[in-house]
Amino acid sequence: MTESDPNQPPSESRGSAADYRTILNESARLLRANRPGEAIAVLEPLRANLPNDPDIAINLGGALILQRKWSQAVKVLKRAVDISPDNVLLWTNLAAAHLGRLETSGPKHQKRAIAAYEKALWIDPSTPNVHYHLGLIYKQQGNLSRSSAMFQRALEINPNDRDARYWMEKLSHLLVEIEREKKQGLAPHDRASAARRPNGRPPDRNGEE
Repeated sequence: MTESDPNQPPSESRGSAADYRTILNESARLLRANRPGEAIAVLEPLRANLPNDPDIAINLGGALILQRKWSQAVKVLKRAVDISPDNVLLWTNLAAAHLGRLETSGPKHQKRAIAAYEKALWIDPSTPNVHYHLGLIYKQQGNLSRSSAMFQRALEINPNDRDARYWMEKLSHLLVEIEREKKQGLAPHDRASAARRPNGRPPDRNGEE
């Protein structure tokens, strides 16, 4: 979600600076209040006048994601990253749109989401929440070692990320158990499936970054 920077006036092509800032900030407020439909209503006329503005695309894409209109969000955000390829927030929102609901996402959607998240990390390796989301995707795929590494990196960026810490510790225990069972010649349990089961924790933090 993006708010207008009052210290950086918009270009003349944006029309009235005050109107632009008012509408963009109002859309951000509506998104924080979980009112995406109203946010879209105020953003669409602004987007019609400023179709190449990345901040409008970020908020509009975020609103469509909140409404679970994944394909529409992808369309808006793909066009935006073509115009502004170095905008990290566009890439993270595009990844969320590609992924949709993690529990029902298919391999193609996960692959596209991973590529978009990796693009965000290429631009800024410390982009918040990206490693956490990658950890969830790899966990869903059953790649526990890769998932654990992503949660570890998320904690290095934000030591206060309790969800990342929870999953890293949980997966570390599972990986130790798998290794122990291998050494003892026991048939390993389906640890990856166990890691994917709902357990009362937030399954993801997709949506507006």
